[in-house]
Amino acid sequence: METQNIAVGLDIGTTKIVAMIGQKNQYGKLETIGVGKSKSMGVHRGVVNNITQTIQSIQNAVIEAEATSEIKIGGVTVGIAGQHIRSLQHSDYITRPNAEQVINEEDIDRLINQVHKLVMLPGEEIIHVLPQDFKVDGQAEIKEPIGMYGERLEANFHVVVGQVSSIRNIGRCIQTAGLSLEGITLEPLASAKAVLSQEEKEAGVALIDIGGGTTDLAVFKDGIIRHTAVIPFGGNVITEDIKEGCSIIEKQAELLKIKFGSAWPGENKDNEIVSIPGLRGRDPKEISLKNLSKIIHARVVEIIEQVYVEIKNYGHEEQKKKLIAGIVLTGGGSQLNHLKQLVEYITGMDTRVGYPNEHLAGDSDGDITSPLYATAVGLVLDGLERQEKQVSVELPEDDEPPKPPTEQPPVRSKGFLEKLTERVKDFLENAE
Repeated sequence: METQNIAVGLDIGTTKIVAMIGQKNQYGKLETIGVGKSKSMGVHRGVVNNITQTIQSIQNAVIEAEATSEIKIGGVTVGIAGQHIRSLQHSDYITRPNAEQVINEEDIDRLINQVHKLVMLPGEEIIHVLPQDFKVDGQAEIKEPIGMYGERLEANFHVVVGQVSSIRNIGRCIQTAGLSLEGITLEPLASAKAVLSQEEKEAGVALIDIGGGTTDLAVFKDGIIRHTAVIPFGGNVITEDIKEGCSIIEKQAELLKIKFGSAWPGENKDNEIVSIPGLRGRDPKEISLKNLSKIIHARVVEIIEQVYVEIKNYGHEEQKKKLIAGIVLTGGGSQLNHLKQLVEYITGMDTRVGYPNEHLAGDSDGDITSPLYATAVGLVLDGLERQEKQVSVELPEDDEPPKPPTEQPPVRSKGFLEKLTERVKDFLENAE
């Protein structure tokens, strides 16, 4: 049983790739056994654009995680983000042949499967179908229709769509790196799992995960995911702007951003100056911190405003959809000084920085509780959950009279990602 409850999350980001091995301790909290981190080469704005480099980076992260844990990594749960992700709202219904019986899992599966037949744009694939609320025979706002009588079952869905080729490329990288693909999850959902509390999801909250290449958004209300978006800007464009604006190299720009950067220009006095060594014997450059934060401020405002447009698209301004818990910032970009204040100023919403300690064991390493690792922690949690579900699906068959195995569909709403994973696997095996 020991090895059964170990899961591996692989966060393939634009700036870094993290492989994290974790298991649940006796209190149901997540203990990380090993973590490996490598510089991400070959990923641009969340999308793989160089297979060979990405495979190399994945292997580096995996080797490091294996070294710290002395466990051989087999299957991984991987996160998917990138500029090709979009989401839409859709409602659909089924008419049940037998209204004498109560609604069960299979009816919901049938309904969800129907949504999966939606015609997408060429090259797009449905990644998640998330039911929002149900209607039974016209009775609205039903959270859980199972066990109710009714002939017509309808539901509103939040449908997340992505590019097939991007998903397959990720699958290809993982397979060639010698790993097997256990599951695919939308990264904003993984980060939310690691960072948000149940109360926040109930009250209404927007999670903003500021990564290197993309900024991911997930909006929850009444405990249900209501809106997702991926904005194709992140910390890297801030670094780019500093590099251009100050005429320095990228490494220096990144260091400046981390060490001295602030999202709020008012903080720095005019006479605060940092001296940067010149290249190859050239004179050092002097950079005023006020200018630095002006550059950062301009770009951060742009990112936050785009996110805020998405929050408004969800309908935050309607009384019923108000996000009472405000905004939670996570990801590497959330560590920028005075970012919280700036976000509160732009959106007028309460803001906190989210650390992935919601489900982590109390004695976890300080590094892992950094917002940098939110997505990786969420992916491990997701992998563990998937295993528990598989275990729970297989168990009852011993004591019950044997059923034809095809009767009972496994747990719903996760099933589709599994199907997608299967499809990616099949595709890869046939493509070899």
